Amino acid sequence: MNYTAKGSPLKGLTGATLGFFFGFAAVALFGPTAKKLQVIMGISPAQVGLLVAIPALSGSLLRIPFSAWVDKDGGRKPFMVLLLLALTGMVGLSALFLTRYPDNMTAELYPLILFFGFLSGCGIATFSVGISQVAYWFPQKKQGWALGTFGGLGNLAPGIFSFLLPLALSVMSLPAAYVVWSLILLTGVCVYWFTAFNAPYFQALSQGASAEDAKGFAADLYSEASQKQELFPSGGVVYTLVKSASNPYTWMLVLLYFVTFGGFIALTAWFPTFWQSLYGFSVTAAGFLTAFYAVLTSLFRVPGGSFADKIGGTAASLISVAVLGAGSVIVVFTGNFALTVFGIMLMAIGMGVNNAAVFKLVPKYIPEAIGGAAGWVGGLGAFGGFVLPPVLASYVGRNGDAGYRQGFMVYTLMAALSVLLIFFLKRSEKRGGR
Repeated sequence: MNYTAKGSPLKGLTGATLGFFFGFAAVALFGPTAKKLQVIMGISPAQVGLLVAIPALSGSLLRIPFSAWVDKDGGRKPFMVLLLLALTGMVGLSALFLTRYPDNMTAELYPLILFFGFLSGCGIATFSVGISQVAYWFPQKKQGWALGTFGGLGNLAPGIFSFLLPLALSVMSLPAAYVVWSLILLTGVCVYWFTAFNAPYFQALSQGASAEDAKGFAADLYSEASQKQELFPSGGVVYTLVKSASNPYTWMLVLLYFVTFGGFIALTAWFPTFWQSLYGFSVTAAGFLTAFYAVLTSLFRVPGGSFADKIGGTAASLISVAVLGAGSVIVVFTGNFALTVFGIMLMAIGMGVNNAAVFKLVPKYIPEAIGGAAGWVGGLGAFGGFVLPPVLASYVGRNGDAGYRQGFMVYTLMAALSVLLIFFLKRSEKRGGR
């Protein structure tokens, strides 16, 4: 039987990146509006912290099973399910704000807003699905560049939306802004459907090929070595989750990713409140500063992948977390605005490079279960986006405005622990012959 395959590695990368870009916009869902909702609804700082973090909860936990699903059916199905769930959440929030904002926005609506925020965060979970989908399109030597490009360009969404939402709020009502956001997400769902395809192996399976025939078809499809599919799954959803969970390298990478990607999501959600409350900036100015941080982090993920290809993932990770730690120390110990911005820039660079370096290492250390490993790393790593905002808020609750700076000590400690972990990883790597 003759099998056919749509797309190419570049098209597969483009489609997945566009889908992730639109889905990832939910990271900035409540940040620019949290202070306004706090005043209108009369909720506590702790409730604000949970509200800001809730999209990251679904966006992190759902990465685990949905990424493992890729090893069974390819990325298209799980990716579409997540985007449709996110769209449901956005439409629900839009309807709620259209009918109840502002006069009838009471604290009793808080659980419903959390629920719709949880659904909207499903779009964030497309990351690990896209990582697996893209990884299967490319050979090992191109993984750093391909996955860095996917993560870096897709990660631009929080920064762009952190800037656009405050601008929209300055010219239209909050309900109208959320309606427009819903329409943008609907556009993203359509774009993904028409542009993203599974890697050739999965396309052949869907046409009735056996696993061996599908491997042969995928390996021989392109004449250029740079386009040949080299990675193939070893089993279904349960197998790939168990197999990757039994590999100790998976958990080392989870911890490294928690610090920089979970930390990135947390700060993207936290910074609008940080800039407004500590320095008295307007919603629009705070959105611009948040966007600056998020875009810088995302852009450095792209060359970070190539950097990891060149010097190795562990070396790139070590350098990047050291830069992150240095930046966080500056933020903790200075109240000067310019120095704070400089420290945050260093943090952004370190986070961006390490985010790319970690996923350069996933196919290297867990090649037999990429989907499962990407799920654990992307899911539990991104969980930092849910855990850290309430921790940062707790510093403010105890120490007032000074707590906004003091909270960054958490990043200093995490960076120091990451350095120790990377040295342990390098020793394990030498013993294991990798």
